Amino acid sequence: MSTGLVFPASGAASRMTINERQIAGLFIAALCLVLVLIIALPLWSLLSKSFESADGTFVGLNNYLTYFTTPTLFVSLQNSLIVAAISTAIVIPLAFAYAYALTRTCMPAKGLFYAFALLPIFAPSLLAAISLVYIFGNQGFLGFLLLGNSVYGPIGIVMGEVLSTFPHALLILVTALSLADGRLYEAAAALGTSKARVFWTITLPGARFGVINATFVVFTLVITDFGVPKVIGGQYEVLATDAYKQVVGQQNFSMGAVVGMILLVPAVIAFIVDKIAKRHQVALLSARAVPFEPPANRRVALTYLLFCLVAGGIIVGTYGVAVWASLIQYWPYNLSLTLNNYDFANVEPGGWQPYFNSLTMAALVSIIGSAVVFCGAYLIEKTNAFPRGRAIAQLLAMLPMAVPGLVLGLGYVFFFNASWNPLSFLYGTLALLVINTLAHFYTVSHLTALTALKQIDGEFEAVSASLKVPFWRTFGAVTVPICAPTILDIAVYMFVNALTTVSAVIFLYGTESKLASIAIVHMDEAGASASAAAMATVIMTTAIGVKLTHLVLAHTIFDRLQRWRCRTAT
Repeated sequence: MSTGLVFPASGAASRMTINERQIAGLFIAALCLVLVLIIALPLWSLLSKSFESADGTFVGLNNYLTYFTTPTLFVSLQNSLIVAAISTAIVIPLAFAYAYALTRTCMPAKGLFYAFALLPIFAPSLLAAISLVYIFGNQGFLGFLLLGNSVYGPIGIVMGEVLSTFPHALLILVTALSLADGRLYEAAAALGTSKARVFWTITLPGARFGVINATFVVFTLVITDFGVPKVIGGQYEVLATDAYKQVVGQQNFSMGAVVGMILLVPAVIAFIVDKIAKRHQVALLSARAVPFEPPANRRVALTYLLFCLVAGGIIVGTYGVAVWASLIQYWPYNLSLTLNNYDFANVEPGGWQPYFNSLTMAALVSIIGSAVVFCGAYLIEKTNAFPRGRAIAQLLAMLPMAVPGLVLGLGYVFFFNASWNPLSFLYGTLALLVINTLAHFYTVSHLTALTALKQIDGEFEAVSASLKVPFWRTFGAVTVPICAPTILDIAVYMFVNALTTVSAVIFLYGTESKLASIAIVHMDEAGASASAAAMATVIMTTAIGVKLTHLVLAHTIFDRLQRWRCRTAT
């Protein structure tokens, strides 16, 4: 869009009137206050509690010394590091090969196999563990494959974590492998370079930052996950279940805070490493680059097709077993089909109410969260008021990326359940679950909104200022319509994650606000595995349905946006 107008070099500072800057500054201050309230203060409460005794007396590092010198407590840290390291070592090569098949070969049905691999994202991590119990447990039909070893322990945890974290690594590695300069491969072919040497000198170095990022993401997800070890961990203690037992089982809040701070360490390290890696990352595609086209090699395509059939089949088959088990009368003695397991009132006092609570909570997080995130990103990116406030808001918006859900949940316990806090009335309510979940998934949504806003030319705001149109009218009439697909992406991302989250909300629910994911934990604890599988299946089906609806709506909105742009251009 060209207006023919010329603006002064300091146009960014003159685009907004004094009154507009004051209003924008108030909005930015309000955003900072909200982020401090829902992110910074709970984490500060967690840190403070780790230095206090049970009666609130400051004891310095005594709690940490007690933890690291008590073998029964310290062993959970060792166990977490072991299963996280093993799971990461398995997931990264498998996800890399799968991503390579999707991006660097002519394998058929790529979209279908991509969908197969992403299936675990739409289900609580508990569902993978429940499926593994049916497959490899005491009554499992493939239990003999474990050669006498029990699935209840590190073996089951590793298997469950590999399944649940695989798609997260895949998403990162597909992005990393999608960008490549075809000239490098053409030159290598012309020089007769072996395929192995091409891989080690061109392909892998080009994707190294994605590999590093995926490695730390998977390691952090495993070490902070609560669902899988809770269902299939048996007596094998890990940090996440240890924190749950300290707070819920033993009411030892100080030691629970210590475990929470320990859980925060790998996430912070991953965040720092990611930032350092991005500083050293260079552009893989220059203006003269030639897009890489996978060579039409039938043997390679068939080899990777076979690999994806096995890997994707295992994922779909594993989750399919849980769906099947939810429809079985009595596993494994009576395999006739029934819907009795979906009558949750038999095993859950609230019946279907936890599911409806989850729907309500996810919908509120989606609506409120997408509005808060996108408006906040706009204030940070597109206004020039209150620079210091915008910097603080940006810092706070990035903070949840380095905070695992379980840690944030513990912080909410100590902050919102404190007797001195006037907001303590929120504890145990659905409102607090909405606030906590919004904070938990804030960073990814914020970065998505910023990316979309950075792609909009600042000339829109400059022209609006020259016409004396306030920024909020430009925001509503121009920015929102252009970014409608992105806003929808954010809303669906928040909805799906709010529907499947377990770790962040396990400490915060009340009698009337129990969520479906928490009900699954309780059903499994009570031995009602079929009903737990049924509830998890309902969640997964709902999440997939929402995503499919999103794809249809996104296509419709994109078409309308294209027509709107054409009309604007003419």
